[in-house]
Amino acid sequence: MKVTKNTVVSIDYTLRNKEGEVIDTSAGRAPLVYLHGVGQLIPGLENALEGEEAGCSKQVVIPAEEAYGERHDELFHVVSKSGFTGDEEMFEGMQVQLETDNGPAIAVISKIDGEEVTLDLNHPLAGEELHFDVTITEVREATDEEISHGHVHGPGGHHH
Repeated sequence: MKVTKNTVVSIDYTLRNKEGEVIDTSAGRAPLVYLHGVGQLIPGLENALEGEEAGCSKQVVIPAEEAYGERHDELFHVVSKSGFTGDEEMFEGMQVQLETDNGPAIAVISKIDGEEVTLDLNHPLAGEELHFDVTITEVREATDEEISHGHVHGPGGHHH
């Protein structure tokens, strides 16, 4: 069976940056299971897997615009240190959770200058070219319920 819209696909993968450093991998864990064609993966990876079958292994290089997009200056915000709660020491590179109008968001502290903290709300992989080694381990038809809910049910998927 080929990978097409509304198929459930299981993949083993290793993700590296362009310097070859491993960012994420399914090695030692269960495969990643997703519903194809509904935006659960970055566009470049979905496009690369479209039409392939179980057993297919490939290396895919995905430019930033087909992954998490470019970095945007308007997603940097300077806030006062006094707005943070908790006793833990803040440091550059630390991830913090913020409440936004659209719900919780993760930001990275990109700079601390006295009482001013610069938060970067870009995705941590924005602006990055991504290198995937990916193997399709299984492809099956999605159930009507999975299609209507927009995600996989059962092993490796979501449970209600």
